[in-house]
Amino acid sequence: MTSPQQFLLPDVGEGLTEAEILAWSVRPGDTVEVNQILVEVETAKAAVELPSPYAGVVSTLHADVGELLAVGKPLITIDTDPSGEVAVGGRARQPDPQQAALLVGYGPQESGTGRRRRRPAHAPHRVEGDGPNRAAARTAAKPPVRKLAKDLGVDLATVAPTGPGNTITREDVHEAARRAAPQTTSAPTTSQASETRIPIRGVRRHTAAAMVASAFTAPHVTEFITVDVTATMRLRELVAGRREFRELRVTPLLFFARSFLIALAKNPEANASWDEFAQEIVLKHYVNLGVAAATDRGLVVPNIKGADRMSLHELAQALAALTTTARAGRTSPQDMTGGTVTLTNVGVFGVDTGTPILNPGEAAILAVGAVRRMPWVVQGDNGDERIEPRWVAQLALSFDHRLMDGRQGSELLADTAEILREPGLAML
Repeated sequence: MTSPQQFLLPDVGEGLTEAEILAWSVRPGDTVEVNQILVEVETAKAAVELPSPYAGVVSTLHADVGELLAVGKPLITIDTDPSGEVAVGGRARQPDPQQAALLVGYGPQESGTGRRRRRPAHAPHRVEGDGPNRAAARTAAKPPVRKLAKDLGVDLATVAPTGPGNTITREDVHEAARRAAPQTTSAPTTSQASETRIPIRGVRRHTAAAMVASAFTAPHVTEFITVDVTATMRLRELVAGRREFRELRVTPLLFFARSFLIALAKNPEANASWDEFAQEIVLKHYVNLGVAAATDRGLVVPNIKGADRMSLHELAQALAALTTTARAGRTSPQDMTGGTVTLTNVGVFGVDTGTPILNPGEAAILAVGAVRRMPWVVQGDNGDERIEPRWVAQLALSFDHRLMDGRQGSELLADTAEILREPGLAML
């Protein structure tokens, strides 16, 4: 007698309600082990690989690639006693909660919406048997590449991989799209598409909802300051030349982050949250520094836990790991939650300044503009003034006026700028 076990989609983050199926790693009839990767899903916060809580034979895949599935709905059925005939598509019993508890938030949810179809014109059907759909499920491609393929209408099963480990690269997708495009030089006609519609989903949808909620919940105030960071840039060169930093990319952002963390210690009101229900201001005695990162999946804000307790070298390592992981679309849900303040680097796009919107639940966000060579008035030791080229950057601090008044926000921004102007002051 068979023993089908139904694995329900777990909540892989904090209160997430659904996930999109990106790729199956198994198909009906496959034998799987405990903790073997079954499927990759994309939530509103990250792409996550889900391991199997059971060992046995796959009976049924309950969702197609490209579908949105609600948390608590059936994801896969695995026969844990395949000594008899595998009942493909048969009725499955509920899983043992203790056996499945290895996943965060696992458990059936109360009544809610089930799965819903997602872009059927481009989403491959369930993988069963041989054929192109089976090949698509086994195709290795990172989430940003899959997104690009969806946007261009390219079926990954038809793309020849050229990347390391037989993976599909962005160039492979572009080449497939070019070959599929009609070869014509005629002028566009009214019958040709003049618009491109991109579904709002995943990270982009979560970001949009969070930013709207933040903008209309927290009373934002933004202040600006322009600062001479020449001394900081000299310090960056010295640090980059040290032996322990030679394997790291020492960027100006490292020193902006360090200066902000030092200034936060003097202005703890900025590292707090507003508890509306309890009518309390919650001061945090730790700093989980969020760093906004632009990725192919949208804007994500992973955070560095305990950033205030890190040395400069540890902070450099954490920033490098955070950036690499975010760009690869592999930021874990744990790294996306629990942030206390945020740093956003608009200067990487050549932008001088902006008015950043608070990350929901946080009291402050600092935007760092481009570091440029500019003429600057410099005062000599004898009081005379001269104009010379200096490294200059603009900072913009947005803060929640419920938690910080103008004096507190101004002092935080001024303290950050003063450390960047004279890094030696940090020794005080």
